Amino acid sequence: MSTQYSILFKQEHAHDDAIWTAAWGKSEKDGSETIITGSLDDLVKVWKWSDEKLELQWTLEGHQLGVVSVDISHNGSIAASSSLDAHIRLWDLESGKQIKSMDAGPVDAWTVAFSPDSKYIATGSHLGKVNIFGVESGKKEYSLDTRGKFILSIAYSPDGKYLASGAIDGIINIFDIATGKLLHTLEGHAMPIRSLTFSPDSQLLVTASDDGYIKIYDVQHANLAGTLSGHASWVLNVSFSPDNTHFVSSSSDKSVKVWEASTRACVNTFFDHQDQVWSVKYNSTGSKIISAGDDRAIHIYDCPM
Repeated sequence: MSTQYSILFKQEHAHDDAIWTAAWGKSEKDGSETIITGSLDDLVKVWKWSDEKLELQWTLEGHQLGVVSVDISHNGSIAASSSLDAHIRLWDLESGKQIKSMDAGPVDAWTVAFSPDSKYIATGSHLGKVNIFGVESGKKEYSLDTRGKFILSIAYSPDGKYLASGAIDGIINIFDIATGKLLHTLEGHAMPIRSLTFSPDSQLLVTASDDGYIKIYDVQHANLAGTLSGHASWVLNVSFSPDNTHFVSSSSDKSVKVWEASTRACVNTFFDHQDQVWSVKYNSTGSKIISAGDDRAIHIYDCPM
């Protein structure tokens, strides 16, 4: 158990080009921990995290262009990746084999996210629609229409009730998944929303924008609960800790910041990357953070518990 924030591990040259996305999953079967990264080099890489180090397990080939987004199913068995080639691919993490390739239509897959029950994958589109694909069927099941601009970011609430999307013009939409109705439209940012994340209790939505701010919304009432400044440039990614107490952000200013949810104070800043940091995530217990970005390196940090 760590008592302070520190950098634990660095994987330099993890990819041949910028790393745009990372995910950290845990297998329900054996408790093993898997990290997935996606890069501008067109590859998805699967890493095992054990004994406080990363070991490359699979290099997944198939995407024709850069990999924009990856996610891991909640039982840790399947990975999803989306690419500039407009395909979403599903991968079996036990065998390293591709399960399915889904054509999302021309330039129409950006962020991918598994639903909490892992039966669906949501992705944003250029046309302002959230497209929902069935994991079993491999087909588009339905769409949610924001009637807005290109959707860059997407998140399910952990309780499965809501889906939030963030657009290139700074508009955030929250849908009721059961009815498909648009519940709230939030206009707190004026620039692209690169990332958003719900708190584990599904009460808060944290948003990250190119305007350099992080905003916190009360989901139920759609009230702005806080605006956080601290990053010197675009905020590229936000992720909540599983214990609901902290969230982490990464930025074009090359830093990774940890924030306390209750006080909204920045409690730690890591300046270990050489270039902008596109992705940041917690592990399943909140004891570790992974970050990755344009410097092609993966960093793992220790968090005090």
